[in-house]
Amino acid sequence: MPKRVDVSSSALQDSDSAQFVSVALFSGVGLLISLVIVLCRMNGIF
Repeated sequence: MPKRVDVSSSALQDSDSAQFVSVALFSGVGLLISLVIVLCRMNGIF
């Protein structure tokens, strides 16, 4: 029985880390796009 609990808890940790990675990537892409837009506005492109 304890082995099943360990397996489910490790599976939950894997799904939590995968969710964190996806949120981090999404936020990083958004910050990168906003940085590019700000730099383009400073240079007078937009």
